[in-house]
Amino acid sequence: MSVIMQNKQTLQVAILSLIAAGLLAAIFYSPIWWVSLTAPNYPPESFPDGVRIHFHMNGVFNGCQKQDKAEITEDEALDCVHEMDTINHYVGMYPIAAGGPVERGFGQFLMVFMAVMLLGFICTKPKIRMALMSAGFAGIAIWMSLTLYGEDGFNLQNEGFVTALVTSLDQEASGESAEPEIVIGGITGVLKDSLEESGVEVILPSEVAAKKAKANKVHASKAHLIEQLRTSYDIDQVKSDTLEPWNGSSFQVMSWHYAKSLGRYFNNQEEIVPMVATLELAINVVFIGLIGAMVVVVVGARKNNGFFYWLLVLVPMALPVFFIIDYSAWLWWYGHTLNDMGAFSVKPFMPTVFGDGKVAQFATHSYPYTGFFLMLLTSVVLIVAALIRKKQFKESSD
Repeated sequence: MSVIMQNKQTLQVAILSLIAAGLLAAIFYSPIWWVSLTAPNYPPESFPDGVRIHFHMNGVFNGCQKQDKAEITEDEALDCVHEMDTINHYVGMYPIAAGGPVERGFGQFLMVFMAVMLLGFICTKPKIRMALMSAGFAGIAIWMSLTLYGEDGFNLQNEGFVTALVTSLDQEASGESAEPEIVIGGITGVLKDSLEESGVEVILPSEVAAKKAKANKVHASKAHLIEQLRTSYDIDQVKSDTLEPWNGSSFQVMSWHYAKSLGRYFNNQEEIVPMVATLELAINVVFIGLIGAMVVVVVGARKNNGFFYWLLVLVPMALPVFFIIDYSAWLWWYGHTLNDMGAFSVKPFMPTVFGDGKVAQFATHSYPYTGFFLMLLTSVVLIVAALIRKKQFKESSD
């Protein structure tokens, strides 16, 4: 095999793998699946998409749009996450925030983990591959440790995850008001207008200050949300005999939020306490498991064309399968973990994973959205990259 051809194939694999890594970032910020409930008491004029929610890697978000029609005027869109929670709790289903807490909390780490795997897949030289992945995984491990267990580590979580936690507690997630328009009058205003008409750009100190204030407000958005959570936590901590003072770690926030979500409609502590303990165990197990996986992958992938080397591309490639399995498992949990305190008693059931279904008077709709199609595209891109790399290894060994 010629060196030119080998370099060409290496470049092709690199380009495709980097495209896949970019798609992983797009997937993280895209809605992956949508679910909607429709019923006669939710007329299409007011609810054209029904009571709709969007599943992301880092949370579940409102899928309802603000209605602005001649007969309907809304100041803001209906919070359909809360609306669906309200509907579901009548049959004993736990709030949406009770599902997938570990997956959502670790989502950002898992996506970067797969991106590092793809960087390792690009490299054909084992020593460079091991060094690159070791550095990448070490960075993830430090980031993950500080986020989960460090004081104020929750600040290192992505804003989408924080927003989802706030809104799931029925708290306002914006807290922002419109910026007042700056009006320049008097002699200063006349002079400014005259200079601008002459083609001279004029920037007043007040305008610079306003831009800085606006920028600071954008950057403070996540801090504002975290402060809302802390305020709610402090209120609960005063009432509780078991809650420790706020330390701002993701472990503490996730545990508290999970307990609060479970008890939102069915505040039975005998059931909630063991479930929270299970969550805390799961967080620790996943943390240790990811660290262990990093070590195994780095050591195992030191050999080209070996099993662990191919895992570097197979794991990101299988992301759509992992999502469907996890999504289906949590739907099963929702339908089979019904609380006896629900207003109506129904037999355990499996909610619709894909397509249309019916529960009582509600029609259910569950379909993939932008993020899932990006997952499929990522898989296709990586399949092509894997085939090129397989051919490259085969030809180089001949």
